[in-house]
Amino acid sequence: MESEGFATAWCGESKYDPFLRCLSAAAATERLRVGTAVAIAFGRSPLTTASAAYDLARYSRGRFTLGLGSQVKSHIERRFSMPWSHPAARMREYVTAVRAIWESWQEDKNLDFAGDFYTHTLMPPFFRPAAHEFGVPEIFLAAVGERMTEVAGEVCDGLAFHPFTTARYLREVTLPAVARGRARAGRDIDEFALCGPVLAATGRTEEELAAATAGVRAQIAFYASTPSYRGVLELHGWEAVAGELTAMTKQGRWSELATLIDDEILHAVAVVGEPDAVARQLVERYGPIARSVSFSTPYQHDRTVWRDVAAEVARLTGAARPVG
Repeated sequence: MESEGFATAWCGESKYDPFLRCLSAAAATERLRVGTAVAIAFGRSPLTTASAAYDLARYSRGRFTLGLGSQVKSHIERRFSMPWSHPAARMREYVTAVRAIWESWQEDKNLDFAGDFYTHTLMPPFFRPAAHEFGVPEIFLAAVGERMTEVAGEVCDGLAFHPFTTARYLREVTLPAVARGRARAGRDIDEFALCGPVLAATGRTEEELAAATAGVRAQIAFYASTPSYRGVLELHGWEAVAGELTAMTKQGRWSELATLIDDEILHAVAVVGEPDAVARQLVERYGPIARSVSFSTPYQHDRTVWRDVAAEVARLTGAARPVG
């Protein structure tokens, strides 16, 4: 990835630990940034997350970004066996606690954080890591709903948007919510970064493109069936589709979901086409609003095609390394 000109390797948390994967990627590279997109915050204590991220900032020589996400109630309670309540307020406090812990380490200060959800008031010198020259990493927060997006604007350095979004949703819902959070904290929105994965279907042949499009259409249907992402559908007037998809999941008709995703929804959510066309769509849609984008590719493909897309994005934007 580094030799092919990519800017960042983002490691998610599903089957594997994202911090260990970031460590491995950082050790194998010299320039490539690494980041979690995302680590599940509520599955860990703030101290656990702060420790892993602080170490990675040092091991990567300042090339690490901490990306956090909340996950949904059932996963936090039943998969992680951790408490769940008031996700936006809890996340605001979580990030604030992580920053307080880092401040204790980086500035050799006593730790005294007491909140409604988390309390960290003990940090003896024996357990306090030494400050390092690379400082603390940026924190990005994954958000879709307006309340969590405001939290990102208020206490984070950036927002990682979800692959199930549209450029219109980012402009009309996400960015105004970020601005409200920044205003609440008295911080400049120009210092805030927007980035995230874009569902992208491409291929060098008609057969490859058809297979990629089918995979992306199925992924859109899966996301659209989840009530948490209903806001995107409502903005575009697709509420009826959302209701049908949710009903089909309850009936176990998972294989039929993609049939409800018409071309209007497909092309609003995803970028679709040959590699050069995908690159142009990425620049046109996200260039004015995002620091960077990455590729969400829920299908089997030749990964070298993304080298071609990245090269074309770089040519169109004049950037050396614009793509995650």
